[in-house]
Amino acid sequence: MRRMFRPLEIWIGLRYTGAKRRNHFISFISLISMLGIGLGVAALITVLSVMNGFEEELRTRILGMASHATISGYQQPLEDWQKIAALAKQHPEVVGVAPYVQEEVMLTRGKKVSGALIRGILPAREPAVSTVGRHMLAGRLEDLQASAYRIILGSELAASLRAHVGDSITVVTPQANFSPAGILPRLRRFRVVGIFEVGMYEYDRGVALVQMQDAERLFRLGDKVTGVRLRLEDLFQARRVARELTQQFGGKLRVEDWTRQHANFFRAVQTEKRVMFVILTLIVAVAAFNIVSTLVMVVTDKRADIAILRTLGATPGAILRIFMIQGALIGVLGTAIGLVGGIALALNVETIVPAIEKTFGVHFMDPSVYYISILPSKIDWSDVWHIGIVAFLLSFIATLYPAWRASRTQPAEALRYE
Repeated sequence: MRRMFRPLEIWIGLRYTGAKRRNHFISFISLISMLGIGLGVAALITVLSVMNGFEEELRTRILGMASHATISGYQQPLEDWQKIAALAKQHPEVVGVAPYVQEEVMLTRGKKVSGALIRGILPAREPAVSTVGRHMLAGRLEDLQASAYRIILGSELAASLRAHVGDSITVVTPQANFSPAGILPRLRRFRVVGIFEVGMYEYDRGVALVQMQDAERLFRLGDKVTGVRLRLEDLFQARRVARELTQQFGGKLRVEDWTRQHANFFRAVQTEKRVMFVILTLIVAVAAFNIVSTLVMVVTDKRADIAILRTLGATPGAILRIFMIQGALIGVLGTAIGLVGGIALALNVETIVPAIEKTFGVHFMDPSVYYISILPSKIDWSDVWHIGIVAFLLSFIATLYPAWRASRTQPAEALRYE
């Protein structure tokens, strides 16, 4: 079987690449093309790694309060949640279960008023499904005791109410009491025993935690709960696990996973990543197609050599492959430089950025404005391979036209004025 590239063609192509040319401008353009490809590849890897880091950080913070999956009733609270939790725990992917009661209320303290989501929890079970206990600025989850009517506020919610540990706030429920004086809102006074901050404004501003039995009495649920929260061994299997649990419960209960509850948010992140990939790939494409101008000038510079090779028996296909090898080598070296530089930069972003901030006295992510004040980075090796393959393919495609032009060179025409 005829080989696509013969040793002689490879040797000549490599020699043309490394040889000192009479025209130094061609060498300069070759170097610029190589460095341009490397810069584009490095930028792509670094930007996508930072976006992966942000996505993971946001996912961690969201799922620190939200659950991987929830089991609830259809427009009604759950009865006998212990049995449902025990059945769910039997699934091999479920590693933690905890009941919860959740309702929207109004919180007041003096003249300060704020809407909030009250979540009733069991402090002993909550660490199995969330990380809120590790983000306490004051107090502990264990301070929530049954019948004590205590509450833990998100940091932004506490700030809006100007509430501190030890202060009392009033919870106004959407339910009402009927009395001779008319319909009166149901009120209950709670004492603040803790403040948490998970780093997501949605939760820090809008969520308050109470003991589950207090929440059941507050909302007149008896022994019923809003649902059961689940933590999974692999959060990326949440959709499959939710489907299997729905079948296990015969469709009588609603099982929702985090990918549905926050679908729009993570879909937007994925869309942004794709757009950034396309935009930054254009940088690689511009650098890669500089190879076209490089090889056109090389072909012009080597017309006499091409003619001599043709008279010695080289076929047009051999000439084509010689210049394809030369252009591809520029692409390979540029891609390799970019891969090494991009991976090194992505692995050290969290060190390099603070050093730059300290040196120049600036803050790229001001902690007073952004909840995520660092640039997290996570390398996805599939992204790295895709970027490398795309960069090489663009470089290879850029070699086709100049190499084809070289193969069309006529010996007699090229040697006429030599």
